[in-house]
Amino acid sequence: MARPRKFEEERAVEAAMRAFWRTGYEATSTEDLCAATGLGRSSVYNTFASKHDLFERALRRYTDERNTALADLMDGDLPVKEKVRTVLWWAVDPDPDDPAGCLVINSLVELAPRDPEIAELLRRDTERRVEIMRGAFELGRARGELAPDKDPSALAHFVATTVGGLRVAARGGAGRATLEAVANTALSAF
Repeated sequence: MARPRKFEEERAVEAAMRAFWRTGYEATSTEDLCAATGLGRSSVYNTFASKHDLFERALRRYTDERNTALADLMDGDLPVKEKVRTVLWWAVDPDPDDPAGCLVINSLVELAPRDPEIAELLRRDTERRVEIMRGAFELGRARGELAPDKDPSALAHFVATTVGGLRVAARGGAGRATLEAVANTALSAF
């Protein structure tokens, strides 16, 4: 029995996401996408309008997955400092099956300066991540887990920026000891 088309599309988007994450938009050729997805060239273009369309869908998948995990963590019962530690350690100790770095950060550097559509998608993604954390930090401050003078919005931007920096450092070859030192320094703000 043939698999439903939606399943095949989702599998292809996941595989393309990993290919783009590994090598970037420009460096990922149509042949690379065919190899990653298992689809022929005509199937790629019959299923997706263009390489850009496939990239946008892959990027949305990536951001949706990451933001769902972040929201689940921030809505949980852990103390704020443990939530932040978990987020930082996602960057220090990522899943070994994941490519190095971060598809969002890579795309911000590679595409956002010249692709307004991707730039807007990434801007909304950053706002969403910051808002998720800000809400948790506000609640933590109300519960006395954060000092009253701590600004939840500034802390949320700080954590998002630190995680991005950790991802760039990891992609650049920084060792675990360096990443842990940066994460522990950031954690001291809480």
